Amino acid sequence: MARKRYENYNNVCTTRTFLDLLRWSRERRAKKKDLTIQIPQHGAKQIKELYHNQNFPSITWIGHSTFLIQLNGVNILTDPVWSKRMGFQKRLTRPGIPIDELPKIDLVLISHGHYDHLSFGSIKKLKGDPTFFVPIGLGCAFKRRGYDQVVEADWWDHLRFDSVDFTFVPAQHWTRRTLTDMNTSRWGGWVIENTALDRCIYFVGDTGYFEGFKEIGDKFNHDIVLMPIGAYEPEWFMQQTHINPEDAIKAFVELKGKLFIPMHYGAYRLADDTGPEALERMYREWNRLKRTGDSLAVLKLGETLWLKNKGSQPID
Repeated sequence: MARKRYENYNNVCTTRTFLDLLRWSRERRAKKKDLTIQIPQHGAKQIKELYHNQNFPSITWIGHSTFLIQLNGVNILTDPVWSKRMGFQKRLTRPGIPIDELPKIDLVLISHGHYDHLSFGSIKKLKGDPTFFVPIGLGCAFKRRGYDQVVEADWWDHLRFDSVDFTFVPAQHWTRRTLTDMNTSRWGGWVIENTALDRCIYFVGDTGYFEGFKEIGDKFNHDIVLMPIGAYEPEWFMQQTHINPEDAIKAFVELKGKLFIPMHYGAYRLADDTGPEALERMYREWNRLKRTGDSLAVLKLGETLWLKNKGSQPID
């Protein structure tokens, strides 16, 4: 029986031809990029505080699309990837926290099945006995590896873990892990809500700009948006599946978010842009629009953002 193939909103096609790949390859060879300048590590990592934290909500950027999010005593990990290589490319920056120094993980959120967002080698090294919330169609890849605590979700499905609510929301992308499983699982982002702490965090996942941002913005009251800004060059090839920094800010405005945290840049050379280039374009657009600095938090690798908690104060 044929496997179900998933599509984007309005059937937006993200397929590229072999000739497109050849054109991109020729363009890449002609470009000279300085890969010696990389995004910084945070010197004063708070690993001990994170390890024992049960009371203070926090967000720590590990790198690429991997975050440790702590809410109401629940340790959440997004798209866990500590891989030293991605295909033929070496990782450009170290993960902000070594995987063996993480606390026990309660829940893992997966946005889609691409290798830079889902590494089973990394998952195998996690402490604890986590539950996995994954896109529909991807659960079988976990279960055949012996993971039983797996819950699949389609777009707009609502799930709950302990005191935290999760909604799997659309993105414009695609997925593939083998020669035969093109788009046989869904892709998307996760909205994380905790009413006790009055928090709504949107982990966007991997996406091009699309009209779904307006719909998501109308359904949720986002106070923090974890938004991709990298892997957009060349834009004639990437724009359907990877949002550029300017469109990332446009999407943030449509989401009516309160705090923008950029991600998906600087770890792997998935496209022709570099991490510093993505940040430079983002800052330029942010300033052009005269947006306030207190609504932007650019985290260094391994840096923790401690959030104010009702009835308590954040850790300095």
